[in-house]
Amino acid sequence: MNLAKYIKQIGHGAGSVRDLSEDEAHELFAAMLDGGLPDLELGAALMALRLKTVSVAELLGFFRAMSERVYALRVPSTPLKPLVFASYNGARTEPNLLPLLALMLQRLGVPVLLHGTLEGCGRVATIYILREMGVLPCATQVQAQQRLESDLLAFVPTAVLSPGLANLLALRGRLGLRNSAHNVVKLLEPFEGACVRVVGATDADSLNQLAQFFVACGADALLLKSTEGEAFANPRRRPRIRHFCDSVERTLFEEEAGPPCLTTGLPVAVDAATTAAWIRLVLAGEMPVPHPIMNQLACCLYVCGYTDDLNQAKAIAAVEAGGLVAPGKTDSRSRAAMD
Repeated sequence: MNLAKYIKQIGHGAGSVRDLSEDEAHELFAAMLDGGLPDLELGAALMALRLKTVSVAELLGFFRAMSERVYALRVPSTPLKPLVFASYNGARTEPNLLPLLALMLQRLGVPVLLHGTLEGCGRVATIYILREMGVLPCATQVQAQQRLESDLLAFVPTAVLSPGLANLLALRGRLGLRNSAHNVVKLLEPFEGACVRVVGATDADSLNQLAQFFVACGADALLLKSTEGEAFANPRRRPRIRHFCDSVERTLFEEEAGPPCLTTGLPVAVDAATTAAWIRLVLAGEMPVPHPIMNQLACCLYVCGYTDDLNQAKAIAAVEAGGLVAPGKTDSRSRAAMD
């Protein structure tokens, strides 16, 4: 591999920079994952890719290289497709409600795999909240498989699924910046296509790029604007939620109009203990589920095969969330959640 050629191609500067082809991106990222680049060349390539932004073709090549190096897991003994969530950000100013969504899905019998970091880097990582709830990270691939079979819920550190990818992610602490591994890790799926990835992005350009990626590779995925980088619907304003399957895109929920609302009843602080205590109250039916989370729950039930009717999925989600006050009657919050 001609490293100098690739670095020159992606780092030549404004007006002359050129994207890698999918095969070139595959070769370069494979070498990165395998530790085949000297530190100087690795840093130069990562910085060049960051400055020019990654193209869809490059993302496809990176994904292929990553997929070849992910330790596979078996789908649990259930007719439902596992849902896969990447968690690499955590809460900063908004409560991290990804654990709530995962636990609600688990309660309904849907297998859920979360993968991510064990360190919050100043934020409240998902695993911090799950630990408070009694859900510990899996230390090995075997343990992850057992946890999925017995509990239908597992949090797996990146290094357990892809050590090379974990090494690239860890360079953030050394370089002070994210790199291409942070783009591709949210696309990781260890079930070899037999799952649905729930993926979030923070800005319109990233959402558009991911939409093009899912169409190009025919992936089965839910896509939404993330909340501080985590793939759950902002409880103050529902984002647009789209489903991609066999290169066909369908909008399941449109974005809510107007400014974010001042939702009452959310955790009073974003730390792990406070968030976990609030989640326990929600799961016990003592606090309402924010309707954007209820909407996302319905989408998850629909795409995993819990039901093949979206309206039925909305009704099931409302019942699970305590939204239905009596058969055939709904309160205003439940009506909003089902729209």
